[in-house]
Amino acid sequence: MVERMVSLSVGIMLSTALLHALPEAFDSGADVRSLFATLLGGLLAFFLLEKFSILRHSHHHEADGHAHAHGHDAHEAGKAGWMILVGDGLHNFTDGILIAAAFLADPNLGIVTGLAIIAHEIPQEIGDFIVLLNAGFSRRRAYVYNLLCSLMAVVGGVLGYVMLERAAGWIPYVLVFASSGFLYIAVSDLMPQMQRRATLRETIPQILLIAAGVGIVLVLTGQM
Repeated sequence: MVERMVSLSVGIMLSTALLHALPEAFDSGADVRSLFATLLGGLLAFFLLEKFSILRHSHHHEADGHAHAHGHDAHEAGKAGWMILVGDGLHNFTDGILIAAAFLADPNLGIVTGLAIIAHEIPQEIGDFIVLLNAGFSRRRAYVYNLLCSLMAVVGGVLGYVMLERAAGWIPYVLVFASSGFLYIAVSDLMPQMQRRATLRETIPQILLIAAGVGIVLVLTGQM
């Protein structure tokens, strides 16, 4: 199921960024060089976030074949548990702002942006839940803390709507920044996961699900 969501996410995120959000931003009349600079800055920002283990959380488990002392991975995960929650909360807060900006620009864009974020968040939240369990959290605590982090998207959405409604000139730049995140996550994170499954039997469903993701965005935005 998670593998299927990854493929669908790629189609939704790439098509949302390249076929709707970026064209919407560049048609706004904002300075083209500034928008491209925002795109570059966004890509580099997400690269740095990944470097500091805020955006994407790599981990492994006991008996994974790596030569670690018994308990090493659980200890490392325990140290990272709270960092994951903080990073995930900030990430969700930012997602809320991006969704608000998309809705202010175009309701259809808001819908597909929200869909793109949801498609990516489902497998990520499942992964975070597993990491928290490995870090020593009980199932109940891991669920509650994950839920609280998810609610940060609501906080970001409300604040983003209030702030950006008064500063409409920022909306194209927020859309470009959101697009940089979608492009970076799809190309550097999700697609490499798909490449690990290289057989024809696994590749065909991946292609079909990517196409389905693109089709969903085209239908929702009235381009099909």
